[in-house]
Amino acid sequence: MARIEPIPWDELPVASREMLEAGMASGMYTTPVPMQVMAYSSAALEAMHDSYTATFRKGVLDARLVELLRLHSAQVGSCELCSASRKHESISEEDVACLLDPSSDRYTPQERAALRFFDDLANDHGSIDDAYFEELAKVFTLAEIVEVGYLSSSFLGGHRFMHSLGLFGDGDPVLRFDRSEIDRTGAGGLGQRG
Repeated sequence: MARIEPIPWDELPVASREMLEAGMASGMYTTPVPMQVMAYSSAALEAMHDSYTATFRKGVLDARLVELLRLHSAQVGSCELCSASRKHESISEEDVACLLDPSSDRYTPQERAALRFFDDLANDHGSIDDAYFEELAKVFTLAEIVEVGYLSSSFLGGHRFMHSLGLFGDGDPVLRFDRSEIDRTGAGGLGQRG
């Protein structure tokens, strides 16, 4: 069980349930459990959902590259759930195993550059300088560079937070569900403060 107990499905505000049902039907969510934790904050839930919607099959980057970045981030962030799910049909188990060596010839020059950027952002962001961006521009357009950076930072923080929640741990929740703790404010029909 997660350190913060997920909001029981029947206790979710209707708009939150509808959002999660749509995400699961589209294949965007493998399981609703992380989003049931995020639903304590309507702003966090809506932001995460909007980010996922914009990320998967919507940007300028090839969907396979986005999935490799997501999986690599899940491995680095020790997010078991995300490491196990697949959001693009081209990803094989060998692709995932080779993410331990992102410089592998198995990957295209763009994929290697994106994976390297992710690792450098995670481990030594100070090394990303003018020359680094000039190298990125040899294989990416400006829009693609921005998207690689945005996705890398989003995935990195998101996976580390999901890992810290211990979503599928063996222990009891540290913080238990409390109906009064659900933030029913915010946009998207989740309610308004009175």
